[in-house]
Amino acid sequence: MKIAIIGTGNIGHGLASVLAGTGHPVVVSDRAGGTAAAAKLAEAGATVTAADIATAVSGADLVILATPFGAFDSIAAVADFAGKTVIDVSNPITEDFSGLSIGHSTSAAEDIARGLPGATVVKAFNTVFAQHYATGLSVGGRPVQTFVAADDAAARATVIALAGEIGIEAIDAGPLKNARYLEPLGFLNITFGYILGRGTDIAPAWLSK
Repeated sequence: MKIAIIGTGNIGHGLASVLAGTGHPVVVSDRAGGTAAAAKLAEAGATVTAADIATAVSGADLVILATPFGAFDSIAAVADFAGKTVIDVSNPITEDFSGLSIGHSTSAAEDIARGLPGATVVKAFNTVFAQHYATGLSVGGRPVQTFVAADDAAARATVIALAGEIGIEAIDAGPLKNARYLEPLGFLNITFGYILGRGTDIAPAWLSK
């Protein structure tokens, strides 16, 4: 499975670094073509390639949007996502970090799905701090969890399996509309970590006996 990661900030870099070790070909891209990001990843031992956004999306089976929610429109304007499985990892947080910019009746993931006709959008990884990708995807001896929502069951299964390949325990979160609950969970995690002083060595988990 060919994977394109659009966005080379902390989250994109982290995902690229762990996905490069799975054997899936990984291409990274950003507004500058991803070359600097690919070189930085190579220095850390991760083998990826770089491409402009349109080329990266065109050659991929699965695309990870590792960008702020507000960047989506400009990305959609330069690439054809039809037929692609697209993972949205964003949380639609206001500029002052006081809350979410959308919610209740929709979500960032649903808005992206409406803007990408012909693509299959999956919500995942939005509750995982970037730091975990570098320090190990576990907390207190337990794997970090991610919650995977999509209207297409096969796409959910694909992302759940991919998460397992990098050591994340993935939980099937049902249809994409459940991103309306996963994005507030992502914001709560950010609030705990950055505003209430718990730091980034935390992760939400759904426990069972």
